[in-house]
Amino acid sequence: MEVYMEETGYETFAFYYDSLTKNINYDERAEYFDRLIQTFLHSSGNVLLDLACGTGTMSEKMTKRGYDVIGVDYSDSMLNQALEKKLEKGLSIQYVMQDMRELELYGTVDATICTLDSLNHLPSLADVTRVFQRVFDATEPGGVFLFDMNTLYKHRKILGNEIYLYETEDVYCVWENELQDDQCTVLITLQIFSQLENGLYRRKTEYITERAYASEQIQEALKKVGFHVLGIYHADTLEPLKEDSQRMVVAARKEA
Repeated sequence: MEVYMEETGYETFAFYYDSLTKNINYDERAEYFDRLIQTFLHSSGNVLLDLACGTGTMSEKMTKRGYDVIGVDYSDSMLNQALEKKLEKGLSIQYVMQDMRELELYGTVDATICTLDSLNHLPSLADVTRVFQRVFDATEPGGVFLFDMNTLYKHRKILGNEIYLYETEDVYCVWENELQDDQCTVLITLQIFSQLENGLYRRKTEYITERAYASEQIQEALKKVGFHVLGIYHADTLEPLKEDSQRMVVAARKEA
């Protein structure tokens, strides 16, 4: 296979993101987060912030469940994909390009979701705490903040130094992990091969860093900015976090 090699930022991954994440059941995830919102929400509105919305799939699912959705993401490439889908489907989602650490909305929201380990991409606990503060400031009293994160267990035992291969009709992706000495951070190298019209393949390299934290650290950071932590759950359940949980879901509320 002949290839052209090219290093990029995040734009190639954004273009193929939906194709590479077809294994995610967004309908089930939207139903789960909707159920948490309906259980814990104490404010009377239905404005929902989809933080780090990516290509907008969860924003679309939550819009169809009756929420007035604002999608925020730092990547213009991701948002371009989201906007194309929004126009194609005629949805009323408002998309905004912002770094979540600098989140600033014109009004408040009743619920915020941040899914698919987006908070793990931040470089430090201080950055995560800063996001918590920004969300707290943007939340209506009685509003809720729901998010998921990869756990330390997943970084150490599942991602580790493993290599994964993904192949679709559109793209071939080699996903290589490198667990760092701190046993919390994983450096991810993506080798993305896309076929050109002349039969050759273009190879683009993109880099992602994810950092995991203990649930106690996340709980303390939320309390520090004023959130009341309602629960930390195993994956998409209401069960307590387990030693081998790969993902934790956190529910917090800004008390009235």
